[in-house]
Amino acid sequence: MSYKLYYADRSAAMGARVVLEEIGAPYELIWTDISQGSTREPELLALNPNGWIPVLVWEEGTIYECGAITVFLCDRHPEIQLAPGPTDSDRGLFLQWLFFFSSSLQNAFQMTYYPNRFCASSKDEASVKRRSTSRLQELWQVVDAAIGEKDWLLGNQFSAADIYLFMLTTWLSESHQHPAADSFANVKRVAAKVMQRPSVRFIYESHISDIAAGKKRAP
Repeated sequence: MSYKLYYADRSAAMGARVVLEEIGAPYELIWTDISQGSTREPELLALNPNGWIPVLVWEEGTIYECGAITVFLCDRHPEIQLAPGPTDSDRGLFLQWLFFFSSSLQNAFQMTYYPNRFCASSKDEASVKRRSTSRLQELWQVVDAAIGEKDWLLGNQFSAADIYLFMLTTWLSESHQHPAADSFANVKRVAAKVMQRPSVRFIYESHISDIAAGKKRAP
């Protein structure tokens, strides 16, 4: 099995790429310009009319949305044990967190980086950004409380949901007045453990170097 991944650094495609690295299947990156004001390539729009990445291509089709790609890859490669199986008691919890991350937390981040999408007038963009900050505080607190003293989101078992959690922590930006990861001790603890995995250290090398140097970056 081999894959193609429409990809850009500091995007949700990085989480999908970590899963591919964990699986160990061959894949090709299709580098994609998603900077504000850029024109999406017709090839990408044909696969995802929204113009977003990641988009995963495999021998029989195409799928987009990071959460969907994560579930798809985990189910296609169950031997890697990145997700509970369909009849496992933790399956519902696994899906819950993937949907929570993709629909709630990512949406709150978009309010910071794309405020124009959440208001009819540019004069309201500052208010949207402020709400983004408070919304991120609320949502990360939910995650932090749910982790509690557990080793991972699902308890004792590492999963792709922890990879997704780590990816989203890298989007927290001091320059945008986001809450600091230090405010959520349990989230920070899990993210620090995820960061030790070889797949994550490879893909997030520059991010990890910035942390070591005390630098802060935004997506």
